[in-house]
Amino acid sequence: MDGLELYDLARRLMYISSDAIPDRMDPQRQSGVPDTSVPIDEQLAAAAGIEDPAEAKELIATLEGLERRLSGSVSPDPFDWYTAGTPPWDTGRPQTAIRELAEAGAFRGRVLDIGCGTGENVLMIAALGLTATGFDLSGTAIETAQRKSHERGVKAEFAVGNAFELDALDRRFDTVIDSGLFHALTDPNRPRYTENLAAVMSPGANLYVLCYSDSHPPGPGPRRITEAEIRETFTTGWQIASIEPTTLDNNIYPNGIPAWIATITRTAATQD
Repeated sequence: MDGLELYDLARRLMYISSDAIPDRMDPQRQSGVPDTSVPIDEQLAAAAGIEDPAEAKELIATLEGLERRLSGSVSPDPFDWYTAGTPPWDTGRPQTAIRELAEAGAFRGRVLDIGCGTGENVLMIAALGLTATGFDLSGTAIETAQRKSHERGVKAEFAVGNAFELDALDRRFDTVIDSGLFHALTDPNRPRYTENLAAVMSPGANLYVLCYSDSHPPGPGPRRITEAEIRETFTTGWQIASIEPTTLDNNIYPNGIPAWIATITRTAATQD
């Protein structure tokens, strides 16, 4: 969730109080007797004007993660979503769209997964015989990825790091995967992001971006990305081969979330 979404969510929550809960959802108001038959998540969803159960579930997951990030009571790093449970996007398996690319032979050479989480995409790619590296801000997620690598006997490299400090890797890659990171970036951070990508991608290297699309209804969670936004971000020094509709797997929507999968080639050694 980026700063704009945090602001929007906070603004909405400012107006959620007992007066905002519809009478039909507030047994206490009607009877004067406490009643726990209506779960608090249903009351919150009603107060926020959310009728779709899946969207309500996503809101609760977002709020729980936000609480952990703001309080820091669970982990020394309040921005580490992995310390108090499984985040909605960690399904315990590779993303379907990424697996399909791997099966089609799209990945080659040295492969980097930025924001790799607990490493499912990386381990799948490494199992194909490619040199695969995973990079994530969450130390907890990287520890889990390293444990999986050891348990499965799959050789892969994992490192804790920031997507805006990719030069710390001190190497270039032939394939880079962004599976669920781009839609979390603020507008001002997009140029910084592409500059960092350019620093670690060889000319001719391919970038695959999997992100929320604007086909997903407005609501809590990551921002919805238009095709135009992707095209406006990757201009000089980049060539967009394709932007196709797909789905992004998560633990809330059984059929996945509408998403884009973009194939983008690095065309210059340095970014202008």
